[in-house]
Amino acid sequence: MSSDTREPIPAARPVIGEEEIEAAVRVLRSGRVVQGPEVAAFEEGFSELVDGRHCVAVNSGTSALHLLLLALGIGPGDEVIVPSFSFAASANAVRLVGADVVFADIEPGSFCLDPAAVEAAVSPRTAAIMPVHLYGHPAAMDRLMPLADKHGLAVVEDACQAHTAALGDKPVGAFGAGGTFSFYPTKNMHSLEGGMVTTADAEVARTLRLLRNQGMEQRYANEIVGANMRMTDVSAAVGRVQLGKVHGWTEQRRANAAYLDRHISAPGVTVPPVAEGARHVYHQYTIRVQGDRDAAMARLTEAGIGNAVYYPTPIHRLKPYWEPDQKAGRIWDLPETERAAAEVVSLPVHPSLSSEDLDRIVGAVNSLGEIQ
Repeated sequence: MSSDTREPIPAARPVIGEEEIEAAVRVLRSGRVVQGPEVAAFEEGFSELVDGRHCVAVNSGTSALHLLLLALGIGPGDEVIVPSFSFAASANAVRLVGADVVFADIEPGSFCLDPAAVEAAVSPRTAAIMPVHLYGHPAAMDRLMPLADKHGLAVVEDACQAHTAALGDKPVGAFGAGGTFSFYPTKNMHSLEGGMVTTADAEVARTLRLLRNQGMEQRYANEIVGANMRMTDVSAAVGRVQLGKVHGWTEQRRANAAYLDRHISAPGVTVPPVAEGARHVYHQYTIRVQGDRDAAMARLTEAGIGNAVYYPTPIHRLKPYWEPDQKAGRIWDLPETERAAAEVVSLPVHPSLSSEDLDRIVGAVNSLGEIQ
């Protein structure tokens, strides 16, 4: 198969339009550039996406996870149950507060935590469960929340890939003790960089505000030990513009995914299923490829179709986790995680795709049957 000479279709494309640029310039000209009125307005606007919960803006999704765990009092001696099939930040945040990571397996359809595996992993030291709404598909919160209540555990939602996703009529980020979102440029909406913590607890929200700002609400009146994890007003202004667009972009992602679902028919390729009652927002459109995945990805690249593997190495096999666990004799049995890491390929699904782009993606994927 010869290489496609047309412009490649990128796997992801950040959207930065004139409105975003004008918002950033407006803030720069104002001189109020850090933790000012734009941040407060962004927090208020984002609250509408999470059933009116308190929202605390920070400088990244990783910071959001880190500070939420701190605000909930999770630390040394505690265990947090986390999927290994996720970006390393999910587990890194647990390590950063001094708690131990316990890995649990995923469900093959959603790629999210398997509640049965979570229950089997609960120990006397378990303090929290961290479901990751991976690729924009909500985790099984209808089963995880009762499990957490049964064992008296906090639920920390990693919704960094799942803006506006929902299960039933409830949005992600509004289920547990707190939720976290990322505004990295390739996410469903962005603020150039940044994160958000959501919580129904006013005291947790106040603690988060202290933690992000050196432990103080009033200047030089430090109440606790904190850090500098503030969001800039430039980022918040961009985020506010994107808040007005995210619903339309999400519907375009869902429409693009539906088109791919209907037309991809290659043998050995499985399109992403959606659980009953779940609103998938397709941060990634992730297929499974049987057979030679490397050859399949090379074929897609030759055809000009951006593609990537999220994530080729499960967290439990990364050096910072693998080596200490091996020394401690902790062996994780995660067959669905291992299978997913060996089979997944993410395809373009972003809202900038044209109908021609979608047809090119379908044609390239359906040609994979020739090499399986």
